[in-house]
Amino acid sequence: MRALHIITGLGVGGAEQQLRLLIRHLPVDCDVVTLTNPGAVADGLAADGVRVVHLGMTGNRDLTALPRLVRIVRDGGYDLVHTHLYRACLYGRLAARLAGVRAIVATEHSLGDSQMEGRPLGAGVRALYLAGERLGRVTVAVSPTVADRLRRWGVPAPRIEVVPNGIDLARFRFDPLQRHRTRQRLGLPEGAYVIGGIGRLTAGKRFDVLVRALARLPGDHWLLLVGGGPEENVLRRTAHEAGVADRVLFAGERPCVPDGSPGHDLPSLVFAMDVLASPSPEESFGLAIVEALASGLPVRYASCPAIEALPPHSAPAARRVSGGADAFARALAEARAAGPAPRFAPEAAHHYSITRSAAR
Repeated sequence: MRALHIITGLGVGGAEQQLRLLIRHLPVDCDVVTLTNPGAVADGLAADGVRVVHLGMTGNRDLTALPRLVRIVRDGGYDLVHTHLYRACLYGRLAARLAGVRAIVATEHSLGDSQMEGRPLGAGVRALYLAGERLGRVTVAVSPTVADRLRRWGVPAPRIEVVPNGIDLARFRFDPLQRHRTRQRLGLPEGAYVIGGIGRLTAGKRFDVLVRALARLPGDHWLLLVGGGPEENVLRRTAHEAGVADRVLFAGERPCVPDGSPGHDLPSLVFAMDVLASPSPEESFGLAIVEALASGLPVRYASCPAIEALPPHSAPAARRVSGGADAFARALAEARAAGPAPRFAPEAAHHYSITRSAAR
């Protein structure tokens, strides 16, 4: 069986990295087409031996991309086309139909209540989404929360399947030696209490809440932000204005050390943290939170459908926080006061093993 995955871009993001991890565990011969931005995840897929084609699409209305995509689907002789993210779902489903492929699956990674992939959910976006959805056979929701949103939008329930995101449990198994080395290379002082934030540095992720919360906490608290994005300069300015710029570390989306050589990978950075905080009020799954749990971290979050879908005992170190900087400062202070606990993956992390998700 041959499958073609079509995705909008392959920069560092949750959906993009989830695709790479999924392909590693599928018993299917897979190729990938990226409409735009063949970034870090494209490099990773190529290193895994996956053929990646960059379509070179110049914008949402670049209709010249459609016949080129049809040709790729037809020439590849694919049995299945699987699309990911809004633009790829629109163009990919249509191209698959025109190429004669009828087994068409789409995964909905990022549908929120008010936005999708950073775009407001107006009537036009919804109408175009529903028109494209009818060209496929099934839409996969990454959480029951996303499935509910799809039904409210008008996608028929029989066309929706819930297949949660998955994580590589072994990769995030806590390593105390890596923790020590990473904290040393980051220049963290001995005894620093490190608050972690992971994700795209966009306004919707609300990392400014963590910067302002840090200003309300004692001076031995640090903030480590892992990710890149358009809000980085805004966050740096916020940290400077709050008087905590010297205690906020920006690791970037492709961490490197000062000489430009590769730096710490994501698990090593997670190991260096003492708590993960996620102030984003609107998530479709909460992948970073589940990965943090897999490394045994306590987490404080505003929204995480992955955890909210499970019984409370499955993630005892996870706490929901309602409110802004003051509320997060209190929650983080309470997490520190509770003291360190053994760094083992709870039941919730095992529930979201990638092998389980790939099988489904």
